[in-house]
Amino acid sequence: MTQTPLPPTPVPAVLPPSLRGWLGPVAVFAGLVVVALGVRYAGGGGPGRVDARIGAAVDGVQPPWRSVALVLDSLGEPVGATALVVAVVTGCLLLRRPRAAVFTVVAVGVTVGAATLLKHLVGRTIHDGNLSYPSGHTAFATALALVLALLGAGRQGRYGLWPAAALVAGTVMGWAQVALGAHYPTDALAGWCTALSVVPATAWLVDRTADRQTRRKTDADRPHPH
Repeated sequence: MTQTPLPPTPVPAVLPPSLRGWLGPVAVFAGLVVVALGVRYAGGGGPGRVDARIGAAVDGVQPPWRSVALVLDSLGEPVGATALVVAVVTGCLLLRRPRAAVFTVVAVGVTVGAATLLKHLVGRTIHDGNLSYPSGHTAFATALALVLALLGAGRQGRYGLWPAAALVAGTVMGWAQVALGAHYPTDALAGWCTALSVVPATAWLVDRTADRQTRRKTDADRPHPH
């Protein structure tokens, strides 16, 4: 007697349908902010009016806050960032959530890549011609926080955590970058918005690709009449 194969266990989406309806517009708006600020500061080499006001209050912090800023900055450097991503991916694999692991790598990688590309396209500089727009550190921190918030909240069915995670991560890392004089405040804002724009789109793409592969595998395993 031929046994009918059991249907595969549903894999939780990294971006549930309940969030797509309103997270999509947020991503679009964030992308428009990045474009608008990029056009405004393209080819520039100095702070804007808002940058000057905020920078005057934040730039040049003294110990112990400077030490805190340096620690935060190190988490956005290649070694620190790689270690954080590897830790999250390892946790996903230990929990047997390969889709979440893929989402983590792709979302963070695409966000950082987009920030790097924008730096060259916009051409805004700070301190001896260093490209500054948008802040890659802020984009990375916000993207990783969004990933963790979506994955963690998804297990509990509570998604109110992700806006707070994105806001806190972006604000803290952005403060560190401005305090250390590495970026203008609008660079940090653009980095934050870059992550808000890229991560939801990446989550949707990962879910769609994974679901399509699952359907193909299910169709291939289903017995066909002769």
